[in-house]
Amino acid sequence: MFRRILIANRGEVAERVLRTCRRMGIEAVVAVSEPDAGLAWLAEADGVASVGGRGGYLDADALLTAAREHGCSALHPGWGFLSENALFATRCEAERVTFIGPSPRSMRTMGDKQVARETMGRLGMPLIPGSPGNVNTVEEACAIAATLGYPVLLKARSGGGGRGMRRVEGPDAMADAFAQASAEGQSAFGDGTLYLEKLVVNGRHVEFQVLGDRHGNLVTLGERECSVQRRHQKLLEESPSPALTPDDRVRIGAVVAEACRKAGYYGAGTVEMLRDPSGALYFMEMNTRLQVEHPVTEAVTGLDLVELQLRVAANEVVKPVFTTSGHSIECRVNAEDPSAGFRPAPGRVTRLVLPQGEGVRVDTHLREGDAISPFYDSMVAKVIVHAADRPAAIARMDAALAAMVVEGVPTTIGLQRRILADPRFRSGAYDTSFLDGWV
Repeated sequence: MFRRILIANRGEVAERVLRTCRRMGIEAVVAVSEPDAGLAWLAEADGVASVGGRGGYLDADALLTAAREHGCSALHPGWGFLSENALFATRCEAERVTFIGPSPRSMRTMGDKQVARETMGRLGMPLIPGSPGNVNTVEEACAIAATLGYPVLLKARSGGGGRGMRRVEGPDAMADAFAQASAEGQSAFGDGTLYLEKLVVNGRHVEFQVLGDRHGNLVTLGERECSVQRRHQKLLEESPSPALTPDDRVRIGAVVAEACRKAGYYGAGTVEMLRDPSGALYFMEMNTRLQVEHPVTEAVTGLDLVELQLRVAANEVVKPVFTTSGHSIECRVNAEDPSAGFRPAPGRVTRLVLPQGEGVRVDTHLREGDAISPFYDSMVAKVIVHAADRPAAIARMDAALAAMVVEGVPTTIGLQRRILADPRFRSGAYDTSFLDGWV
């Protein structure tokens, strides 16, 4: 196992990885940009490595220099920033710094969404009907959409996190949507290339957690329901999905595991799928990293996914033994104002009271008095609960949010409690259109 690693990320991501490192006796040095340098939680790390200005978490040279100077033999990229950058992972390998994640080849394959579709389709995953390759012109997109039927979805082939996506209701809207999706893909990912899919109306976003080692062992660790979204950004996640039957879970989980095994995948990853109203599940994309919502999987399996990542990277045989039990929900609490279009609201947290108690977990890097930077995401904390069943989990989450106090910035706590109280959510009969018209 590694003696010392560099955590090449920030905020609750870095704090989450640090927590596992401390439990495992691994020293952890945290990369820190200038805007983050004053955060109180950094005192808990074994070392702090400055990586320059606000763009430091994307500066491969600065991160690798920090790893060398602090004697780190491995680097954990967290999620976001360079966590799915195949070139960065390749550079880590070249400089003898173990990249704690999947192979660069897997990242290249799955990072290109169109290539990922083609690859997973060949390996047996059901695919959403769409373009056979890239769509290079508005005219080509219209021709393909006419055969599929509207509405359709334009997607950046290098995209993720909902960026570079546009819904198109008819041919008259294609030109504007094409230009917007391409521009957003170019700005966010350096690639404005698009492909096109049939839009599944009233679909549900269900994703399977996978974990493989470097010795050919690969398992699925259950699924998560992520359909509570605003503009493709997830707000609340739960596990297991209330939409899947036990038979669905076993059948689709086996298909996902076999496809990933055939692809030679190792490390943690998430296969994202869309369930249509008939119950059919289609492959959307694969994220070659941990997800923000991984704690709900940890809660129902009793596993530490960061620990498993570290063991895979250290070339151990990893065959986790687990049983899933109960139900888990995660709510993302952000410093945003829902009444003002979810405008981010950076500022200083003047009072912070976090919920506690049986079955309650809070992931956050913030301490009372810390400032939320305008340069990064607006997350305050993730609140995760686990209970014997879904109704008990909903009640426990509502009580946890009621006990949470955040002063100094507006938050989404009130919105999350409205979601939990909604009859459609409580029944489990909701889909990705759930929040349409709310805000």
